[in-house]
Amino acid sequence: MDVFKYMETHDFEQVVLCQDKNSGLKAIIAIHDTTLGPALGGTRMWTYDSEEAALEDALRLARGMTYKNAAAGLNLGGGKTVIIGDPKKDKSEELFRAFGRYVESLNGRYITAVDVGMTEFDIDVINLETDYVAGGSAGAGASGNPSAVTAYGIYVGMKASAKEAFGTDSLKGKKVAVQGVGNVAYTLCEHLHEEGAELFVTDINKEAVQRAVDNFGATAVGLDEIYGLDVDIFAPCALGAIINDDTIPQFKCKVIAGSANNQLKEERHGDKIHEMDIIYAPDYVINSGGVINVADELIGYNRERALNRVSSIYETIERVFEISKRDEIPSYQAADRLAEERIASIGKSRMQYLKQEKSILSNK
Repeated sequence: MDVFKYMETHDFEQVVLCQDKNSGLKAIIAIHDTTLGPALGGTRMWTYDSEEAALEDALRLARGMTYKNAAAGLNLGGGKTVIIGDPKKDKSEELFRAFGRYVESLNGRYITAVDVGMTEFDIDVINLETDYVAGGSAGAGASGNPSAVTAYGIYVGMKASAKEAFGTDSLKGKKVAVQGVGNVAYTLCEHLHEEGAELFVTDINKEAVQRAVDNFGATAVGLDEIYGLDVDIFAPCALGAIINDDTIPQFKCKVIAGSANNQLKEERHGDKIHEMDIIYAPDYVINSGGVINVADELIGYNRERALNRVSSIYETIERVFEISKRDEIPSYQAADRLAEERIASIGKSRMQYLKQEKSILSNK
């Protein structure tokens, strides 16, 4: 991989390689863009096939956080960390404290949080060495598990998508197919059930499915059956890349809105569902409730305020659809444009301000 070429092409600011021999730490901190503020993005711990694969993941995820934070209206840039290691056996206080010292050395340019393979309790250990963390265990100033807040964001985003598709944001009587019934999706099902939606659910975890059946009157369906159901809304809340060549021909839904990351296997699949007049809520916009929630910690966590901010996902989704129609582009492109326009606008304002400051100083 030509790292500097990649960084230049995608406007990366900084990549930090972190190594600590005593603890076995091998980590990569990628800072993509800090135009809007310090880079916020979680730490992922994973057993990568190679160091190059870890680097590629860090860069991809960091860039994604720039767009996610910008579209969410946060005054934060995008960054990400990957720690190379097995989260089941390689974790230690020594390793996380060593990593915390690297985060501290960046002097606030990067703020870390929970991602795959990490827990809020791991963040607590990192917090021993640096205050540039968010999403620790529920204590003073911490927000705790973000699942419920993320689910609420999916719910309001789904309502905005329904309004675009059906002319009303009411979900009463709507048939909703939910793929995956984990913590976020279960809470989403609770919201949908309370509003009177008819639920169809599937998951590899049969107990999770049964819980939704028992508590919400959901109908259990097969793992592959979920795509072709005659429903109003399909909510992918499990694996990524589920909008693909195999699943698209099966879709009978009018809306796709769910919590899963990277739902489009390829960008052309976003083009295809746009041509089919399926309303698609871009994943990193509709599932931004978690990062909005954790970002509230940076100003002293207040749950009511965080939920109010998360409710703005409704308006953000509406704005995405407006841009899609304005520019005659698919919604996944419109989401990128929304983020890019905000970054460009703030960047331009900042540049003008710096020029004015320089002019004032030079005339003194």
